[in-house]
Amino acid sequence: MNVRNCRKCGKIFNYVAGPPICPNCRKEQEDKFQEVKKYVYEHPGVGIHEVSRECEVETSQIQQWIREERLEFSTDSDIGLTCEKCGAMIRSGRFCEKCKNEMANGFNAAIGANKKPAPVQKKPEKENPRMRFLNN
Repeated sequence: MNVRNCRKCGKIFNYVAGPPICPNCRKEQEDKFQEVKKYVYEHPGVGIHEVSRECEVETSQIQQWIREERLEFSTDSDIGLTCEKCGAMIRSGRFCEKCKNEMANGFNAAIGANKKPAPVQKKPEKENPRMRFLNN
């Protein structure tokens, strides 16, 4: 059993996976996310600082949700994030599509996923392919 203290409230809880916060704080965080999501939907083109102010959520938390691809900037937005690998502007996540594809191809090449299976060699056919029995 993995017992930890909640990063937000300090209570002890049974840690399973994800961020080290207790179920109560996780529920509060999810409720805040739903509030932010609704606000962004109702006010398209809004900036992070305005959302932070109106929904009473830290900008770092909003940026985390954007990096997790739970929220994204609109296509006509002047602001965005930068790809952590090449620096290109992206709407959400950590990497642009080009870098994601390059990394996936690199991982596949490393584990051999792109290799074609070796062709199965057929045994040469005999002239008389009948079953043979041995006499004792």
